[in-house]
Amino acid sequence: METHKIPLKVTARRFVRAVQNFANSEVGWRAKVIFGILVALLCGSNGLNVLNSYVGRNFMTAIADRDNGEFVRQAMFYVCVFGASTVVAVVARFAEERLALLWRETLTQRAVKRYLADQAYYRLTTSAELANPDQRIAEDIRAFTVTTLSFALMALNSTFTIVAFCGVLWSISPLLFIVAVMYAACGSLATIVLGRPLIKLNYDQLDKEASFRSALIHVRQNAESIMLAHREERQAARLLDRLVDLVGNFRRITSINRNVGFFTTGYNWLIQIIPALIVAPAFIRGTIDFGAITQSAIAFSALVAAFSLIVTQFQSLSNFAAVLGRLSSLMEAVEQSQTTTSPSIETVEAEGRLAYERLTIHASANGRPLVKDLSVSIPFGTRVLLTGPNQAARLALFRATAGISTSGTGRIVRPAGDDIFFLTQRPYLPPGTLREVLGTAGHTDRVSDDRILALLRELDLELVAAQATGLDTKQDWGTLLSLRDQQLLAFIHVVLAGPRFIFLDRADAALDADQVRKILNMLTARSISYINNGSADEAHDLYDAVLESKEDGGWTWTANIPGEISGW
Repeated sequence: METHKIPLKVTARRFVRAVQNFANSEVGWRAKVIFGILVALLCGSNGLNVLNSYVGRNFMTAIADRDNGEFVRQAMFYVCVFGASTVVAVVARFAEERLALLWRETLTQRAVKRYLADQAYYRLTTSAELANPDQRIAEDIRAFTVTTLSFALMALNSTFTIVAFCGVLWSISPLLFIVAVMYAACGSLATIVLGRPLIKLNYDQLDKEASFRSALIHVRQNAESIMLAHREERQAARLLDRLVDLVGNFRRITSINRNVGFFTTGYNWLIQIIPALIVAPAFIRGTIDFGAITQSAIAFSALVAAFSLIVTQFQSLSNFAAVLGRLSSLMEAVEQSQTTTSPSIETVEAEGRLAYERLTIHASANGRPLVKDLSVSIPFGTRVLLTGPNQAARLALFRATAGISTSGTGRIVRPAGDDIFFLTQRPYLPPGTLREVLGTAGHTDRVSDDRILALLRELDLELVAAQATGLDTKQDWGTLLSLRDQQLLAFIHVVLAGPRFIFLDRADAALDADQVRKILNMLTARSISYINNGSADEAHDLYDAVLESKEDGGWTWTANIPGEISGW
């Protein structure tokens, strides 16, 4: 779980960097144009508000003076100003939503690329240092972009409002202007003092909600296993524990919201009466007209609202601070995972061979050696059986070769990129069409239907195509197919990709001996070298060499064709 909090300066620096990256991105020019339009619309909106205050003043004065002609004229002005204000407000809202969506799309694309780069997603999952990175990418980025833009526009609008209404309110009553400034300052300070605990509570609530939701997803994804193991009570207890945790935290949030609410509600009610209390005596003395009371109320409310942004938006600000902190933690964790490398085992890439040079692998639990000083070279064209009683050592070698972070020393030399594939006991078949599952990334259209169907027939998988209702129907293969069929589909994907090496982990766990023989012969026919982590009773005519593990971490290398394979 996440145990550290990112310093405020680091969070602020990342916030500024996020804004700069968006402004300098490929869509930055569009963002700048939309933002410029928004600023112009805000200026126009405030100008209309000032105009509306004078129209309202004249309108109310006409009523007080019983001037019917002026009343009708000011009513028409009112309608025109309202119509213009409506158009400006709607267009501004539309532009704001489009700009927020553009920012979210750009920032999410960047976050997804960094999350999936250099196996950061795997390291974050296995280390459990960061809670719910998926929610931070999906939900927190949305909240961040929408809220940041909203607050930026509110701050700009407040600035324009202050500039627009300061003169209006000062011309009516300098005292009322001073009261507005002092009232807003005191209200903001009191709100911060009362509501400050909300920032941490909202931060925790987002994690607790995500944890509860992930537990529900776990039940759905493992429904059959839970039913067969009769683990319903354990899962119910786990779900209810997380529910109690999030409800308790939310109760604390509501208690603080109640206290803040008492203050802010009374604060907002007083705004309506303060202008009349100060300006009405001047009207009674006859020094101002009746419409000035209405205008002072409009100007006072607008000015106090502009100065009181913290009071009126504190709940949103506290949520925003939590979201910003979570996103900062996400980026911190991704950056740390990308700079974290194995402290001991060196992996280098070389074309045409797989080799282990003085490789020692330690068990993560107790540090005992699973593999001791293994040195062997497997050139291209070699078929190797990996066997022996030490199953943990064989699995550790598979994982280390695949690049999974493993404790140990020595060096692994392996082909680069797609020149080597790894086929696990339970293969991963992403949801999608059969064509997408079997093809390689970005090249699904290069594999002909006849070739795919021929491979399906060769492995007796014609029914799979029928179950999938064709090659181009999206399916969830993990639930549609048996483990055997999933393994064979993953094998077809490897054959179509055409790597130089493939490392198989216990292919016989889901396939029978005849099926294993068939797929290994298919690999040989296509000049794909393979290392199979299998059992000792495998047919040795399918292999050129046997690498056998020992219980003490030692290994023996036996070449079936002397002179062709070198182990050292």
